[in-house]
Amino acid sequence: MLMSSSDDGAKLQYGPNGFRVLRTGNHVYCAMSGVAIPLEELRYWSVEHQEAYASAQLATQRLTEGT
Repeated sequence: MLMSSSDDGAKLQYGPNGFRVLRTGNHVYCAMSGVAIPLEELRYWSVEHQEAYASAQLATQRLTEGT
């Protein structure tokens, strides 16, 4: 996945009950699929891995893979 200098992706710090915006943007990228996830639709992430996921299925797949 290539990001250009015009990319407006956010940088987040993921916590157990939410996330903190470190760099403003309107989306983040799914760690498993690379798809852009609008912040208002972000529901799944890993605090341990500090990654976002596009769906519960992808989050579960990543977390069952181990490190």
